[in-house]
Amino acid sequence: QQFGLVDPHSNYCFGEGGAGTYSDGKLYTRSHKRGNIEKALRLLVEHGAASDILVDAHPHIGSNKLPGIVANMRETIEHYGGRVLFGAHVDDLLLQQGRIAGVRVHGGREHLAPALILATGHSARDIFYLLHRKGIRLEAKPYALGVRIEHPQPLIDRIQYNQSPREEHLPASSYRLACQVDGRGVFSFCMCPGGLVVPTATAPGEIVVNGMSLSRRDSPYANSGTVVAVELDDLAPFAGEGVFAGLAFQQSVEQAMFAYGDGGQQAPAQRLTDFVGGRLSDTLPPTSYIPGLLSAPLHELLPPGIYRRLQQGVREFGRKMKGYYTEEANVIATESRTSSPIRIPRDPQTGMHDEVEGLFPAGEGAGYAGGILSAAMDGQNVARKVAAYYTNLAPGRRSGPPFTPRT
Repeated sequence: QQFGLVDPHSNYCFGEGGAGTYSDGKLYTRSHKRGNIEKALRLLVEHGAASDILVDAHPHIGSNKLPGIVANMRETIEHYGGRVLFGAHVDDLLLQQGRIAGVRVHGGREHLAPALILATGHSARDIFYLLHRKGIRLEAKPYALGVRIEHPQPLIDRIQYNQSPREEHLPASSYRLACQVDGRGVFSFCMCPGGLVVPTATAPGEIVVNGMSLSRRDSPYANSGTVVAVELDDLAPFAGEGVFAGLAFQQSVEQAMFAYGDGGQQAPAQRLTDFVGGRLSDTLPPTSYIPGLLSAPLHELLPPGIYRRLQQGVREFGRKMKGYYTEEANVIATESRTSSPIRIPRDPQTGMHDEVEGLFPAGEGAGYAGGILSAAMDGQNVARKVAAYYTNLAPGRRSGPPFTPRT
């Protein structure tokens, strides 16, 4: 992030552990019916997380702790006979008579198996296009898009605790805000108290930001995504893209923000009061965003429907939370990877894609999770379905179809 360069295969979203490794590490979920939350939390503790997460109402690990925990998980997988391959992104799916036969990775090597858990995360756009080329059905799904708003943490503490500096045993304060504007939800997302805004583009030529916190949450800044639900009327200019209309809309905003900038990862920004007032900021407040901010007319760069609802939503948030609406806050674009704009359909009973035997879509990228814990529980459920599938396979197929690997 110091040099403003984006490696499409190794960045804040791709690499060991995926985006969860570098996220805030928030483990709160409302998805209590999806699976065994305690089991997922205990697995994290067994691999290095503090036992506090088992009892905290809003458990949190921290971006500085997650990489080591994920590495420990990899070692456990390897101990039990699994292999983890780096620098081996998938270039093709191998299919035989409507069944999964394996994958081909960069460099041409083939890995054969009768079952494939496809859990790419929400930003592996190349996989969506690969599936489409193979004639594998995809579905568009709702998502949200907007900005990340960064306040001084002492200001949020003063609003929430009525004191600043806060008492030493109090954690950095947080907030959760939502309202309806013209029939659509406007809401805070992935709030990071004592956190940092980070660049999360996954390809050159786009500006995407997200937030994270270290375990102590001791940054002098608080940030949160502030987003609007994306609906069909937003996607009308991209109707020709079919199932990829939402993805094309997402890319168009990210690329517009990059085009306004300096060719690096400086993010376009405005003071919150200027954003609402529709005017360019002469100066910007300090920020945690290491590549730096660039004063920009976000009110012109954002799609009109998104901007108008954010503008009205922020005003409403200021009424709900006195002091939130302030010139001390930065509005930073683009917060656009809240969830996948594509769903890879699957049968609820078998867990497999209904057109491809042996293909098990899973997690956030497939459209079935929205955070670390919900993805973990979805992974557990899918693993059980894969085990059941293997149990019912003819013995000769369990080791994979008769392909000749090419190296």
